Amino acid sequence: MNRQEISDAVIDVGWRYILSTLMTTVPVGSIGQAAEVAARCTAAAGDDADRHLWLDLRADHVLLTLQTLGAAKVTARDIELARALTGSLRELGLGTVPTTGRPVQLIEIAVDAIDIPGVRPFWKAVLGYEDEEGAHDDPGAAVVDPHRLGPAVWFQQMAEPRIERNRIHLDISVPHDAAADRIAAALAAGGILMSEAAAPAYWILADIEGNEVCITTWQGRD
Repeated sequence: MNRQEISDAVIDVGWRYILSTLMTTVPVGSIGQAAEVAARCTAAAGDDADRHLWLDLRADHVLLTLQTLGAAKVTARDIELARALTGSLRELGLGTVPTTGRPVQLIEIAVDAIDIPGVRPFWKAVLGYEDEEGAHDDPGAAVVDPHRLGPAVWFQQMAEPRIERNRIHLDISVPHDAAADRIAAALAAGGILMSEAAAPAYWILADIEGNEVCITTWQGRD
């Protein structure tokens, strides 16, 4: 399935396709109710729970994420599970929505480097990270938090040294229908639009001192 097909398959049940995952939130009234939601979702996912689903529980919401672990991508089974989880939660009078306070998102740190195999082990060690699943033989693959709490770190090849601006930037992956609002808020807060040449795949913004960030979506990549 391409990215458009994946997005279309889940958008009507409140999930969003973000950076090779499906994400949504379930608003709740207490940490106890959050635990009930987690148990319900685990039961609905059945034997596939450990291979596809992870959850983050808070007193006001549960963050649900689906991905086929080991493949590091969304498959047809993840789409089936998204729809099944939403259906199961609706039986409890609960909904899956892509925003609770702010839209769901994923953050990555990008390190621009000349010698990626040389710098990658440092970042892996200093952060206590591990290799991204399915990419053990790729010397330039991202390194990730084994607990899935911190942002992934990936490495962007530079052709020549660059000293005139920063060499580390954030990538903030947001739902495709939330990008415009996020960019507008950043510009209203004093940000500068550096480039929109690659939009809607990503926009490059910077603060007033030139520190850059990319707002990214799944669109424009197929």
